[in-house]
Amino acid sequence: MNEQTAPVTGLQTSIWNNNIKSLVVLALYPFILGAVLFAAVMVYGFLSGHALGYADDHVQSTWQSAVQYASFVTQQYWPTVLTIVAVWFVIAYFFQGMMIRAMAKSHSINRKDEPELYNLVENLCIASGTSMPRIEIVETHARNAFASGINEDSYCITVTRGLLQSLAKDELEGVLAHELTHILNRDVRLMMVCVVFTGMFGISAQLVWSNIRYGLYFPRSGDGRQRGGGMMLLFSLAALLWLGYMATLLARFAISRNREYMADAGAIKITKNPEAMMRALIRISGTSEIPMAPDDIRAMCFENPRAFMGLFATHPPIQSRLKAIADYSGLPVPDLRPKLRAEENDAFGRPAPPRDNWATRTRYKSRRTGNPWA
Repeated sequence: MNEQTAPVTGLQTSIWNNNIKSLVVLALYPFILGAVLFAAVMVYGFLSGHALGYADDHVQSTWQSAVQYASFVTQQYWPTVLTIVAVWFVIAYFFQGMMIRAMAKSHSINRKDEPELYNLVENLCIASGTSMPRIEIVETHARNAFASGINEDSYCITVTRGLLQSLAKDELEGVLAHELTHILNRDVRLMMVCVVFTGMFGISAQLVWSNIRYGLYFPRSGDGRQRGGGMMLLFSLAALLWLGYMATLLARFAISRNREYMADAGAIKITKNPEAMMRALIRISGTSEIPMAPDDIRAMCFENPRAFMGLFATHPPIQSRLKAIADYSGLPVPDLRPKLRAEENDAFGRPAPPRDNWATRTRYKSRRTGNPWA
């Protein structure tokens, strides 16, 4: 296989795999939600005693009665579950751009607003043979970027102001190519489906938990046993929804970690500049956290230093990504000593050279552990 065919074949395989994964996730979603409903009703029927009326005979165990009770209730409410899923995905399909923009607190720009940024993205799109995505900016000193969208009409690359002000032009080009590769590989679509998937579980769990709190502090009139049974159902449902939420998060983390290596390799194929990509990773390390950004936004970012609940990371470590690029390109990892960085821009109090329009104009102060190469 020649050199021109190999990258194309790899890209098409990646697109095909991600499309299949997206369809599988979409197909499994209503069944997982139905399984959660079945389990919650079964536990409720067992604990409350409501399932005893569904026993075929007096010898049947309480758990067997609970299973029959759960089967009856799930079949009865299955059309409602499918309707809720359909409505949720329709809303997410048409309004996912607005949702992401609201969560990230970003705003759209055009060529007139940011000509150099716009031209960089446009040139990368021409080089990779893809259509121009929407470009948005988050006004924060953090240095990060992410891609979002589910089709050509909604694809978007979002960058932070800190990234624009801190990276050299070739480094910024590497980051933009990385995000564009997410779009080319269609893994951005897969991630959006996963975000919608986990979001439904998270919102449902929050609603159930709010209902529990309301019931605890403002008990309604009626038989105490009935109220207790209702509370048991809500507790069971909330616990199972959170378990489903955690399970979908684990799957999303595995997808996220793998796709970052693929996007780094894709960016190098587009820019032909692995050293700039490594420099960008070093510059961004330790300064990438966007204040108050939700976990869904962090998972899509170029770099996410925070592991979910301190246990699971959505991105591989910077050092692992640097090693992968160095092994792939055969180049050593750049040695960006602080004194060299001070000569490149005014992050250490020196004036920015005229040749670098992307250099930092104001001194950056991170609330986290400092990056000496920043």
